[in-house]
Amino acid sequence: MDDRTGTTLHTGLLISTTAAIAWLSGLPMLFPSLGPSAFVLALFQDSDATSPRRVIGGHAIGVAAGLLAYHLLGVTTSITATADPGSFEALLLGASGVVATMLTAGGMLATDTRHPPACATTLIVSLGLLSTPLEGVLIVVTVVVLVVAHQLLLATERAGARYEKRFRS
Repeated sequence: MDDRTGTTLHTGLLISTTAAIAWLSGLPMLFPSLGPSAFVLALFQDSDATSPRRVIGGHAIGVAAGLLAYHLLGVTTSITATADPGSFEALLLGASGVVATMLTAGGMLATDTRHPPACATTLIVSLGLLSTPLEGVLIVVTVVVLVVAHQLLLATERAGARYEKRFRS
């Protein structure tokens, strides 16, 4: 199988894992930043960029920064609500997104947990889409599930390659 097909299938299998759990549980375990994370995991399988510390750590920082910004600024709406142009409520929401993104970038750089999709996670939280502490925990748990699924896929692929090599000889 060529690399493009393998990467495509690996990405799909990773997202299928969290989609199935979301479907069966009714919990929001499928959100926009998982797509880029799954793609990074599939494309750069054994690089520093896909270390569990970076992927999970980056998203955890994104969640913490998003929750801090959203609740510290007293935002009471979400990006899906219609806000009046120029309203104070819309200003607070925008400020929440900006502050959260800055905190996430700085936090990831300070802790060497750079994972760009985490900047999408921080916007999901800071713009009120998944902005409760419980939802924040659920985001991190979902990312852990994604990373574990990735590790299991890699182990399966490696075992299959060893098995195939053994019986070709």
